[in-house]
Amino acid sequence: METGTHPHLLIIEDDVLLNDMTKRLLTQHGYCVTSAYSGSEALLLIEKGTFDLILLDLMLPGIPGETVLEKMKSTMDIPIIGVSAKTDIDSKVNLIRNGADDYITKPFNTNLLISRCNNLVNSRILLQEKFSKQPQAYAQMLATNPIDKEILDRAISIIEKNLDNTEFNVNIFAREMAMARTNLFTKLKAITGQTPNDFILTIRLKKGALMLRNNPELNITEISDKIGFSSSRYFSKCFKDVYHVSPLAYRKGEDADTGSKDEEDEEG
Repeated sequence: METGTHPHLLIIEDDVLLNDMTKRLLTQHGYCVTSAYSGSEALLLIEKGTFDLILLDLMLPGIPGETVLEKMKSTMDIPIIGVSAKTDIDSKVNLIRNGADDYITKPFNTNLLISRCNNLVNSRILLQEKFSKQPQAYAQMLATNPIDKEILDRAISIIEKNLDNTEFNVNIFAREMAMARTNLFTKLKAITGQTPNDFILTIRLKKGALMLRNNPELNITEISDKIGFSSSRYFSKCFKDVYHVSPLAYRKGEDADTGSKDEEDEEG
């Protein structure tokens, strides 16, 4: 797992001793851990909080683990590791087919559990970083279910509709999404790893990158105006901070992350 991060993990396990033991283990390896002891409790926690990974026991009292998995995968985009005493291949195949990202059997090896958790969390972090730092990586790559795809499509459509509006902010964004600010923050953070403000900036910069390559008739100032920046200088600074290449160098063919600290981009 990457240093300096504390992914939030939810353990859904009705065995109190096993739940506590797993929580201590994962906490020692850098995770912030929340425990749930039934499917209904887990679903309530998921509605209120943001998690980077879920460890789901299938043999739960009340709502079965398979039902919890189905409900979670139909409404959110969180990696899930299924945990079960069942060792037959059909059980594993069915679990993966129903939406689990990985599967581990009880009793599990602690090193194997940590490795599986780290792999899923790091894969998601790398995907989110690719989206934020590569101009041609698009948001839809982050959605793994229809609901999240619909949310991202709607969010991008609203931002693009307000692309040249320098007054567009999170309050307007949340209102047009028909979501409370806190809900918008929670949902976008879970899917993209970004706050609403960061997401707005990312979409604007990606649109700017597209114009730099596809609209040679537009200069840097005209592009910055069209994507809602108060000045070309501020656009150039944001572009270079995120992609590590200046807009002018990117227009000339340099790729993100490979640009040198080059000339200013103030085209008339």
